[in-house]
Amino acid sequence: MIQEMIPVERLKNRIGALAQEIVSEIGPDFVMVGLLKGSFIFMADLTRALSRAGATPQIEFIRLSSYGMSKESAGEVHLLGDVPTEVAGKKVLLVDDIADTGRSLAYAHALLAQREPEGIWSCALLDKPSRREIEIAIDFTGFPIDDVFVAGYGIDYAENYRHLPFIGIVG
Repeated sequence: MIQEMIPVERLKNRIGALAQEIVSEIGPDFVMVGLLKGSFIFMADLTRALSRAGATPQIEFIRLSSYGMSKESAGEVHLLGDVPTEVAGKKVLLVDDIADTGRSLAYAHALLAQREPEGIWSCALLDKPSRREIEIAIDFTGFPIDDVFVAGYGIDYAENYRHLPFIGIVG
């Protein structure tokens, strides 16, 4: 059972505001790197909102895994697919669905930093600061949330519920 927590309209409004914040901070030209699979819907909507805000980002993805089929992070991050685009000397916006333990974002940030971009900014649709195990700065946050397990809007529970148009609490 999924109980709606963040409805569609609220997601749309916040993503539009995030796009404005991002363009104001880092400008219109950058490479967006989404962490798969959870960020794919957020990335699509954020990309369209960024376009309306005057940005022209390149789009890339990194595929990482840390949860598997459970509600708890395994504590290790595994790289399943790397970024094909050269990011040296470019501005990079790292996009994730949830900043939870901080492990995935920290791993991806370190991986990208080795490639010497001009700068790396991070954006998370959801932030669970109470679960942080690795300190990582989130430059742009959609919604801070309590320590609840959520699904929908691209976020899964055991590979289910990604299709939901809202974010809900898994009961």
